[in-house]
Amino acid sequence: MTTDAGDVVRRTRKQLGLTLAQLGERAGYSAAQVSRYERGISPLTDVDVLWRFATALGIAPADLGLSPKAATTRPGRMGAASRWPRLPVVQASRGREENGDGFARRNVLAAGLAMTAAAATGIPLPVAAGEEQVPIETVLVGRLRDAMLGISAPTEPVQAPAATELDRALAAFHLCDYTSLAHRLPAAIRAGHTQGTGAERELAGAYILATRMLVKLDEQQLGWMAADRARQYAEAHGDVMQSTEAARQLAVLARRAGWAREAMTLALTAADDPRLRAAGPDGAAQRGLLVQSAAYTAARGGDAQGMRDLTKEAAAIATTLRSTTRLRNHGGGFSSATVQLHLISAENSTGDPSRALDAAQTLAPQELPTSERRARYYTDVATAYAACGRRDECVRALLAAERVAPEETHARPAVKSMIQGLLVSGRTTGELRGLAARSGLTNSSL
Repeated sequence: MTTDAGDVVRRTRKQLGLTLAQLGERAGYSAAQVSRYERGISPLTDVDVLWRFATALGIAPADLGLSPKAATTRPGRMGAASRWPRLPVVQASRGREENGDGFARRNVLAAGLAMTAAAATGIPLPVAAGEEQVPIETVLVGRLRDAMLGISAPTEPVQAPAATELDRALAAFHLCDYTSLAHRLPAAIRAGHTQGTGAERELAGAYILATRMLVKLDEQQLGWMAADRARQYAEAHGDVMQSTEAARQLAVLARRAGWAREAMTLALTAADDPRLRAAGPDGAAQRGLLVQSAAYTAARGGDAQGMRDLTKEAAAIATTLRSTTRLRNHGGGFSSATVQLHLISAENSTGDPSRALDAAQTLAPQELPTSERRARYYTDVATAYAACGRRDECVRALLAAERVAPEETHARPAVKSMIQGLLVSGRTTGELRGLAARSGLTNSSL
């Protein structure tokens, strides 16, 4: 018989007369996280976590599906090494991922990692001729790849410190200026590696930003590499904000790989890091971003109520911060407005576009902190309109996104796919055909 560990924990806690906060104090978790474990929002399957609850509540190991003989091997508290759940091993598959790429494509990353060892030889990776004719997103990915592998370096020496290059890259990202970002972000990575010791913070920030950009462009293979490097540099620097943000990016990648349980565990374990509670308002904002990530994972798994519960938790955190937007240069910003933006996307993911549109009506795009976030608003609204069959409103939303962030609208695979769908599924207009042409969607690509 399958053990419902969360229910066992909840019943035992109540029998002992403990509040969620009191059990959390015993086990080393927040009250919110204990509640998530009890309700099954966070999967209660990790052996270390189960032993922690068994010890805190005096539960017989067998009642939680544990082997008594393993008791002597269980730590009393989670150490740094156990902060990162082990992700599943990728197996070869004849199927295809949701973005259309087979699991076998992950061999590209393995090959790229092998090339890292040869970086010092200066062997250049082949570069397509006529780069100026290549789509900017392809140029950006290629330059990031080269900078991350340390090959095909530019002939001119690094001119600016890593911190300066990172600031410039962040500014370009917020403006969705892909042309500038294709230069600035690789330069930030190269500058950090050139600077070496003492640049861990800048390298962590650059690799976090690279992960976000690669996720946007559906380049998951390089994304895994960037996110893991971000985690390593953040931990080397001892920066809890960067470390937990790297965990959030890993959770996004895990979710996209179809590893929902691991994605949820990564995000919520990081959200419960006690160091965030000592980090003031920024620490609270980072917890909110992590809870939002877990909410989106719940949505993608079809758990609409779990998504809404987690979103309410994130909204409550934002309320404590009043109207201030925190972490603008860190996780895209966190505020009540960004929580509402996230809800639009999450409702779309649950398959309820009408609720997504309802959420959008309560948010004014100008409340969002950056062009990047405002463009996301319009593309999420367009997604909802498309799902409802409201073609004209969908096109208008896409054109609004283009006005805010033309390069992002033209480059993102998800937006291109939406435009293609509109072109082949019904009546077209001059506005739609023009948008398609500006996005590089010619007749031969349809």
